Order: sequence, then C-alpha cells, then structure tokens
Amino acid sequence: MPHLEHIADIRQDYILASLDEGVTGNDPLAFFGKWFGEAVSASIIEVNAMTLASVDGRGFPHARIVLLKGVEHNGFTFFTNYNSAKGEQIAANNHVSLLFFWKELERQVRIEGIARQLSATESDTYFESRPYGSKLGAWASPQSQVIADREVINENYSTYLQQFKEESIPRPPHWGGYNVRPQSIEFWQGRSSRMHDRILFTAGADGHWSKCRLAP
Repeated sequence: MPHLEHIADIRQDYILASLDEGVTGNDPLAFFGKWFGEAVSASIIEVNAMTLASVDGRGFPHARIVLLKGVEHNGFTFFTNYNSAKGEQIAANNHVSLLFFWKELERQVRIEGIARQLSATESDTYFESRPYGSKLGAWASPQSQVIADREVINENYSTYLQQFKEESIPRPPHWGGYNVRPQSIEFWQGRSSRMHDRILFTAGADGHWSKCRLAP
C-alpha cells in the first residue's frame, strides 16, 4: 500500500490563533459556548459532531461520533438507543469522555464527566422534533446488534412505516437522551512548532472551577 509509506511525513503547522488564560474567563461552559459560536460562524460541517468514548466491562475503551444536541443542566446532551453498545457501556460505567475537533480553527475541546439519562419528558420533547424518517429509524434499527443483511432493517423500516402511517410516531422506550456533567474541560489551541496552548478547567466539590495551563 504505497500511499501509507509516508504517513510520518504528513505535517501541519498551526498558526491561526493563541489562547490565554485571561480570555477563557472562569466559566468553561460559557467559554465553550463562545468557541462553539465561532465554529458555527466558520461554517464547519457537522460542527456539533463529537467523539464519545466509553468503557466496557472488560476495561476496553470504545469511541464513536455522536451529535451534541444541547448544553443544558450544566452538561452536554446527546441522544441514542439505550440498548446499543454505548448504552450498555454507560449503564455499567457512566464515566465518559467527549472530544470536539474543529480543524478549520485548529481547536480541540476535551471533556471528561458523568453521563446520566435525561427524563422521559425531555427525551419525548426532543424525539418529537426529529424528522419523520429519523423517528422511524429509531424503531427500525436494533442498534449494535448483529443482523443478517441490510434487508433486515429495510423490512423493519417498512413495517413501522405501515404501523405508524396514520398516527404520530411515539418515542421508543429504548431510545432517549443523556446529559454528560463535566468534571474537567480542556481547551486546546494549535500553535506553531507544536507549542500548543492548553487550558484545563477542573470542577471542585463545591461546584466551582479551577483553571491551569498544561504543557503541550
């Protein structure tokens, strides 16, 4: 595979911006909102895409991309199938990590925290806002389960399409939201010569945040 021979030679210098402790303020969620707004203004595709990392019962980590759907309850909200691999892992160990990477701005945000299910009412409210096809998909896909072929979910989709065609689609009981309450939030700004800026916020027992700079 010749195209893999020179991976080590791929380099990108970071020159767009810097990050100072004074700029971040004392509320990392507020500063996240500022950075997120700048990412939206930069027209980044899937700006709310984030890596969610969880750990299974054997201690093996698993990571996948999910979509941020809100910053509320002092945490980060996403939705998924509770019976999926990620749902089962969170049920066994609700310590998770989130990662945003906005390459166009040469920025990362790393979050470590505790994931808890949203209330049924909150999940119902969000589910009602989803497109019709996405609602059907939540019923049709036994997420993370082994299936014989694509036709399995196609047939499931058709079945639920017929079942719900005359009525609104309710939220499946196995589908809903999580809120990740952060215990730490790190803001990373790429800098030239790999001398990056890293500002880490850590939550204290009293609910206040402490802040420090990390070496790159």
